[in-house]
Amino acid sequence: QVQLVESGGGLVQPGGSLRLSCTASGSSFSIIVMGWYRQAPGKQRELVAKIISGLSTNYADSVKGRFTISRDNAKNTVYLQMNSLKPEDTAVYYCNAHNALGEYWGQGTQVTVSS
Repeated sequence: QVQLVESGGGLVQPGGSLRLSCTASGSSFSIIVMGWYRQAPGKQRELVAKIISGLSTNYADSVKGRFTISRDNAKNTVYLQMNSLKPEDTAVYYCNAHNALGEYWGQGTQVTVSS
């Protein structure tokens, strides 16, 4: 089992920045993929960004150029730096991880972009 603990959400004005963090613990099997998904009210959960083996990254078109995902392997932590935030970025953000045993989710952290 892998436990994922997220932090860093909150309320920010349009154009502002936030950094989300997610730390993994529990399993000795290496985590291959870590990423962030989000779910806005009334919408399906969607991929925001993921990082594979700490090297390759994928981003949703809606966040390219504004969000950056990174991973500190020594700390088993993935970060999502979010810049130029827009009201449409408002959602619950979930950390996600994969290893050889399965897929895991964090509890979610609320990000609200509003003036």
